[in-house]
Amino acid sequence: MSMRISTSSAGALEEKTRAAGSSVLAALFLTALKIIVGLATNSLGILAEAAHSALDLGAALMTLFAVRASDRPADIRHPYGHAKVENLSALFETLLLLITCVWIVWESVRRLFLERETVEASIWAFLVMGVSIIVDVSRSRMLRRAARKHDSQALEADALHFETDIWSSSVVLLGLAGVWVAQRQSGVA
Repeated sequence: MSMRISTSSAGALEEKTRAAGSSVLAALFLTALKIIVGLATNSLGILAEAAHSALDLGAALMTLFAVRASDRPADIRHPYGHAKVENLSALFETLLLLITCVWIVWESVRRLFLERETVEASIWAFLVMGVSIIVDVSRSRMLRRAARKHDSQALEADALHFETDIWSSSVVLLGLAGVWVAQRQSGVA
């Protein structure tokens, strides 16, 4: 049984793959940037965001795979097609986020009760979080457009995920601002 993908279907696959691929590149860039600045400033907020971005990278790679695999036509082994791959991708992404959450809670408890850590609220910390918000806004919009156009659950889930990342990055920015104000008032900086 041989099936071919139509030209319009191939165009849709290319567009969905391009959207998912650009999300992979954005996640790779943000992960590296947050790790470097998080280690330089010793900010748990930025390090937690780096871990989150690393998981975003894993999720974006999984979405890229799911989009490509779910678009394949039905075959003898999969008579109903491959669309369920997108659901498995969402499950995998959820498990990755759960692991990240457990690590962040553990690290927070460790830093609050076991070891005192000093955070440096430098301009680099503010810049990396600002860049992260800008990148997440642009990629969530791009993914949302592609998801609506092609009715893709995997791209829709990724878009929603990155929209929530905007809020978590904003919370880190507020935390950094609080550290900066406290350091200025105590004369530390």
